[in-house]
Amino acid sequence: MTINRRDAMKLAAAGGLSAGTVLAAATATAGAATAAGAKDETGPGWHRVKIGAATVTVVLDGVRPGDGPHPTFGENQSAEAVATLMRENLLPETRFANGFNPVFVETGDTLVLFDTGMGPMGRANGLGLLVERMGAAGLSPEDVDIVVLTHMHGDHIGGLMEEGRPTFPNARYVAGQVEFDFWTSAEAKAGSRADNAKLVEANVVPLKDKTRFIAEGAEVAPGITAHEAFGHSPGHMIFELVSGDQTLWLTADTANHFVASLQRPDWEVRFDMDKAAAIATRRRVFDRIAEERVPFLGYHMPFPGIGYAQKTGEGYRFVPLSYQLDV
Repeated sequence: MTINRRDAMKLAAAGGLSAGTVLAAATATAGAATAAGAKDETGPGWHRVKIGAATVTVVLDGVRPGDGPHPTFGENQSAEAVATLMRENLLPETRFANGFNPVFVETGDTLVLFDTGMGPMGRANGLGLLVERMGAAGLSPEDVDIVVLTHMHGDHIGGLMEEGRPTFPNARYVAGQVEFDFWTSAEAKAGSRADNAKLVEANVVPLKDKTRFIAEGAEVAPGITAHEAFGHSPGHMIFELVSGDQTLWLTADTANHFVASLQRPDWEVRFDMDKAAAIATRRRVFDRIAEERVPFLGYHMPFPGIGYAQKTGEGYRFVPLSYQLDV
């Protein structure tokens, strides 16, 4: 059975249920079987869980294999040091795969999308699958009420436009003021990151009049609060989802490799624009997540990107989500 969110909302109104409940039931046959009574669902390229009354759907925009993780991760370390850490964690020493995890959150009657994947520019390489896979999960671009940009690197804003038109035609937008100011500045347009500034000019600036620019503590939808997490980019932001007695942190690119960035949070990452600030942010954010024993969802964590951080050694151990939210 295929049903989109708009149809689900009509059925929900008729039956006194939430749209998330109707949608979850209607799309269950598309997913792999889960344990009896489990709240989460999965299908090819998407995964759905409940956080309190909120419905969270992670969509895999694609996976990009390549050489590494050194020097992208551990740029200030030797290749052998990084290879040793990979070997200790039963990972390949000179190859890795980078995934991209846009996230939908339905809270109340609002559907919020966090980041948009690669979009058209990634499709030649097997990326940019957000729209296709969200359809398989019972969601359509027209359903999206709010698009939140955690920051404005290409893999987060590439899917904002399709053939020069907004991909999510009914949405309004939320972005960090600091982030937007940097990427539209003369410094960004003339510097080494000019190509990314051009993408911002093409994909983000046309949506400016429909965009709310925010800072620390802003509520972007019921139960979703923005927090500044600068370093990876000048205005990088993360988001705290609280529903009932459950919490999920959307950490975006605070940590981008589940071993290198978490077990060694002080290792520099090539794509972190202010490396010292990024390291301080990683420690601050994951100290809190570990202390509070709550799950987080990372944009580049292994799909579906949800897990826990446990303090250990020099940093943190990534514990993938299993049945913690189901019992």
